[in-house]
Amino acid sequence: MTAWVRRGFLTLVPLAIACAVLVANPASAAADPNGPKGPKGGGGPGGSVQVDFTGLTDKPSNSLVTIIALTLISLLPAILLTCTSFTKVVVVLGLTRNALGLQQTPNNQVLAGLALFLSLFIMSPVLSDMNDNAVQPYLDGTLSASQAFDAGLQPLRGFMLDNADDDELSLLTNVADRKLPNDRNDVPTTTLIPAFVLSELKDAFIIGFIIFIPFLVIDIVVSGALMSLGMMMMPPVMVSLPFKLLLFVLVDGWGLVIKSVVESYGTG
Repeated sequence: MTAWVRRGFLTLVPLAIACAVLVANPASAAADPNGPKGPKGGGGPGGSVQVDFTGLTDKPSNSLVTIIALTLISLLPAILLTCTSFTKVVVVLGLTRNALGLQQTPNNQVLAGLALFLSLFIMSPVLSDMNDNAVQPYLDGTLSASQAFDAGLQPLRGFMLDNADDDELSLLTNVADRKLPNDRNDVPTTTLIPAFVLSELKDAFIIGFIIFIPFLVIDIVVSGALMSLGMMMMPPVMVSLPFKLLLFVLVDGWGLVIKSVVESYGTG
């Protein structure tokens, strides 16, 4: 009996001490419904995670500028092909290579690189206007994102309107079942872009046709000479290619082609 009482007493002593502690500090026994807090409370750095797009001033934050830059980089190939002079330049250079009878010389990478830098040269006034009227005011905080987009689009629309033919504008407007505006400046951008691309392709083919004529004459003369000499088994292309290259170098062919393309935009 004595041993049983002693064991019961030893068991009740820790329970009594625990009850005394809980009564003295009841707040510690309640569970926090909000969960753990940061090192400086609920408003501390560990309490929440926020991304600020506005910065400390009216200027856009670095996060927003980075997001916009990445978006523009992803859209750059489409913009380059449809809204700049790149398409016309690269098509003219490709037709020039075909007129010479060359298959892959210069290769596509060289032609694309040359077309890219020629496009930057042609588009430099437009890019300068976009930077002055849209990019810099937006970075300074004087324009909102939508205002900067509209301001930057106007120089590009002006360039496309100057180089888009009325026939293509009318064609695409009729295809879209819309009424042709009285003022060209009122043409929607979704109609202007394909009209500009079609106009660029048409002009490029016209320039390519003019380039083909002298080389076609050389092919005809060489073919006639080989026929008269009875050398029908010899490919005329092998014989005419040196004469084509010689003529192209003597008249400074690359310079003439590039000059004609650049001057077609009123540049240079």
